[in-house]
Amino acid sequence: MKTNSCCVYLGDKLAAYNFGNNHPFGPLRHQAFAQAFYQQELEQKVDILTPVKTDRETLALFHTEEYLSKLIEMSKFGVGYLDHGDTPAFTGMYEISCYVVGSVIDAVDQLMNDHYKRAFIPIAGLHHARRQTAAGFCVINDCGIAIETLFRHYGLTRVAYIDIDAHHGDGVYYSFEDDPRLTFVDLHEDGQFLYPGTGAISETGKGKAVGTKLNIPMPPYADDALFFKMWILVEKFLIKHQPEFILLQCGADSIRGDPITHLSYSEKAHAHAARRLCEISDKYCGGKMLVMGGGGYNLDNIARAWTAVVSELVE
Repeated sequence: MKTNSCCVYLGDKLAAYNFGNNHPFGPLRHQAFAQAFYQQELEQKVDILTPVKTDRETLALFHTEEYLSKLIEMSKFGVGYLDHGDTPAFTGMYEISCYVVGSVIDAVDQLMNDHYKRAFIPIAGLHHARRQTAAGFCVINDCGIAIETLFRHYGLTRVAYIDIDAHHGDGVYYSFEDDPRLTFVDLHEDGQFLYPGTGAISETGKGKAVGTKLNIPMPPYADDALFFKMWILVEKFLIKHQPEFILLQCGADSIRGDPITHLSYSEKAHAHAARRLCEISDKYCGGKMLVMGGGGYNLDNIARAWTAVVSELVE
């Protein structure tokens, strides 16, 4: 274990994952976090690691070969959409996606080899991409690739994925809906009001995995008080399943004032989730917890939420 028990990945290669100035997932998100991170002198409490690149073989742990071929081809010219209109192609997106995934997988390796207990990657947590397609600003699904890596390379059988982004993590949910090895928990704005329209309370897994998934749709304008109330269910659920590794997707779009969602948390919700998950990870996972930034389209909210999370990871 290094002097610091937490590492944070920062760098231009992560910042490059964006869809331009006129898109909600714009180029200033990484900078908004990094600026606040240094202002709060958090760099003194963590180790800063540079982005790492991965290869097609790693992407293929989750994605189909057909989709990866399409991605590489569309990445050359950056024209058109990868899905039905949310996720525009951009030049070099394949290589840039390889840095997002590579950083996430490097973090998995760092944690599994006991170099660190916790890791945070701001531009990551692209939870909408499916195995065969992009979706909702997500070119690839780094969360899914991390989960497959933990199953296949490290032989884990109890991995927990918790998602507090305003949008339901449908790409993760449906890809592992029938896999009992993944404990899935998602608090999101009710799908009746927000993309992708999934994550009903009745969706609890399929086949052998029934009862390993917990979806908690939150009403529009839900505040911290309701989040804390529902969070009690999350902890009970996780303790029941006793995970060996925890992944948290902490999208800042569930904070009040996001331009494309309607939840009303403050950064206290994100800090609470991080703090409590640290305690659970210390008890069941030897502290192993990987945190990914996820969504969030108000730059002030990104700065506040993600620095609040990192502060909890190092306390």
